[in-house]
Amino acid sequence: MVPPAVERATIFSDKTLTKKGLCPVSVIQDQAPAIESHSLYYVFDNRGVGYSDAPRGPYTTSGMAEDVITLLEYVGWTEERQLHVVGVSMGGMVAQELATRIPQRIASLVLSVTSAGGHIWNNFPPWNGLWTLVMLTFTKDPAAKVRMVMEMVFPLSWLAEPSSADPKITNREAQTRLYMTRILATAPQTLMGTLSQMAAGLSHSVTPDRLRQIGNDIPNIVVVTGDEDNLVLPERSEWLKQCMGPHVKLEKWKHTGHALQIQRPDRFNALVERVIAESRGW
Repeated sequence: MVPPAVERATIFSDKTLTKKGLCPVSVIQDQAPAIESHSLYYVFDNRGVGYSDAPRGPYTTSGMAEDVITLLEYVGWTEERQLHVVGVSMGGMVAQELATRIPQRIASLVLSVTSAGGHIWNNFPPWNGLWTLVMLTFTKDPAAKVRMVMEMVFPLSWLAEPSSADPKITNREAQTRLYMTRILATAPQTLMGTLSQMAAGLSHSVTPDRLRQIGNDIPNIVVVTGDEDNLVLPERSEWLKQCMGPHVKLEKWKHTGHALQIQRPDRFNALVERVIAESRGW
């Protein structure tokens, strides 16, 4: 029998707390019940976004990984093979840096829609995605932001389909409502935070040798991507798998965009739960 998770006090704003974890509530609210049913999880805003501070940058993914280690030390999660790490997009970049620093603590690693980086020109998204990111930085109107984001992170064909939650409306309408709720519930990102996080993404670089070491050090690794990702090309995930080694699993989901965990929440939850179950006792 698994003992109940211990509630922990933290130094962070209660605006980002849920029952058993620290998170931007509006982002994780649809997935929290599945995770909370059997796990103690810890989700937080990276520096420069949400309710975390935005100190003067530029930031680096390695620096953000050190932030994670500081948080883990604070809550006492320091045992060997205690952690199941899930990193999405830039979070996946930070997770790679984390895996090179504390590999012995990590039992499993899920890297979603992310990249190993390299030379700066490898870190730029495709032109459409890059242009949208630039426009988002200087657009103040929330409704205009929503229109840009929808077509950047979801396939157009999927946006036009009926919502599984409410077939009377389209996925575009459903996601627009959720995104507007998220905007109202989350602190606006400052220009310093935006530009500094962009700098972290553009400067990210984990060499093939380091990727190979991650593959050797961590028992269970899954890389997942969507075949219609307009921000991080699927080829970046294929490179991660190639460098990390043959035991690393790669999943490429059809008709799926960059917001993979939002577009396919049940499938993503099932993937994470399966990886955790496989890794217990390692």
